[in-house]
Amino acid sequence: MDVARLIAWDQELRSAHSRLRAALAATHEALSEGEDAPQATSELVLYCIGFCTALDGHHGAEDRMLFPALREEHPELGGIIDKLMQDHSMLAHLLASLRTAAERGDDAASIGRHLDGIAAIMESHFRFEEREILEPLRAIVVDGDVKSVLGPL
Repeated sequence: MDVARLIAWDQELRSAHSRLRAALAATHEALSEGEDAPQATSELVLYCIGFCTALDGHHGAEDRMLFPALREEHPELGGIIDKLMQDHSMLAHLLASLRTAAERGDDAASIGRHLDGIAAIMESHFRFEEREILEPLRAIVVDGDVKSVLGPL
């Protein structure tokens, strides 16, 4: 067994969260920079859709690959995994609302409120996830590559 691979899942999860935080920050930046520019709406839509796709992809991959493997090796984490999956569902709903608002061209204030709500839930979710499952991830063996287990980030 490759010890580096065993240690990597906790590091990979932290790295995925860092990239998603950066994507959210870039979306916020695009919103603040583009309020007056005519092409801002289309650029903001791209940022929002890209961020939504990345976060949805990350959570979908966790639900399909990471959480079943974690649940199998650590059945005592069932309640925690259920809560994380519930968060994923709530975030998917919020992301769909953001995507709709961006595509219909809502104003910057409205888009900003969507982003702020997502940011709050996302950060709370990431912190809970990191606090509760990083330790078990250090020793888990998941049959899959990083993209299939944590999403295409």
